[in-house]
Amino acid sequence: MFNIFLPDEHVDSIYDITPAFLKKHHKKGVIVDLDNTLVPWNEHYPTDEVREWLETMRKEGIKVTIFSNNNEERVSLFTETLNIDAVHKANKPLQGAFKRTQQKMKLQKEDMVVIGDQLLTDVLGGNRIGFFTILVVPIVQSDAAITKFNRNMERILLNYFYKKGKLTRRIKHGK
Repeated sequence: MFNIFLPDEHVDSIYDITPAFLKKHHKKGVIVDLDNTLVPWNEHYPTDEVREWLETMRKEGIKVTIFSNNNEERVSLFTETLNIDAVHKANKPLQGAFKRTQQKMKLQKEDMVVIGDQLLTDVLGGNRIGFFTILVVPIVQSDAAITKFNRNMERILLNYFYKKGKLTRRIKHGK
């Protein structure tokens, strides 16, 4: 019943997701959330580590689009020096922007992965359209006010998935 919220993988951070992992799962395109997935929600610019992760993906032929429900100013400020596609006001978990992004990336549904820190937006949206989904642990425990309600619901769902043995977390990143 709740499986629409169940991610295919659960990892500590984006740095646990390597090109080798994606290629093993036959994934060629990544839709990655911005806030609390790539950087804390209140951080305006990419870190060197994020830049390196994105560059590694690019060098290995993995297409990446940053995908956010946040506004254009927030997303543009973050991406202005990255030379990367981005979608603002994506309206996750609705399917429209996911479909348009897949088409723009010129990839099939089975080639796509959605990475994010929220079950009710990133995972639900990716699962609804049939993409592989990866949940990452939020970078920081504080959230924008609008996200706090979602976090309470997520705790209930995550506890259910763990208790039922439907979800485990892979811990690989050295932090």
